Amino acid sequence: SVDAPARTAGDVKGARTAARLSHVQAAGVRGYPVQQGSRGGLQSRTWQALESETDERTMQGPVFAMFLLLTGQHPTHALVHKT
Repeated sequence: SVDAPARTAGDVKGARTAARLSHVQAAGVRGYPVQQGSRGGLQSRTWQALESETDERTMQGPVFAMFLLLTGQHPTHALVHKT
């Protein structure tokens, strides 16, 4: 099974940095909204909240597993193209 318990902010940040993705890129992989930040750059408040130790939101296990699959980091499963 690819299901897993909800992940901590540290788990989410670790997976994002291991994939060498910015917050905005990671948000794009998962389909989270991206908006213009107050300083002109793009940002994803949703992804930033998932990495925040003080925010109550967590990434649920199946969602985290899908992120790992999409970034080639899942320990036992891989996505493959159908031929």
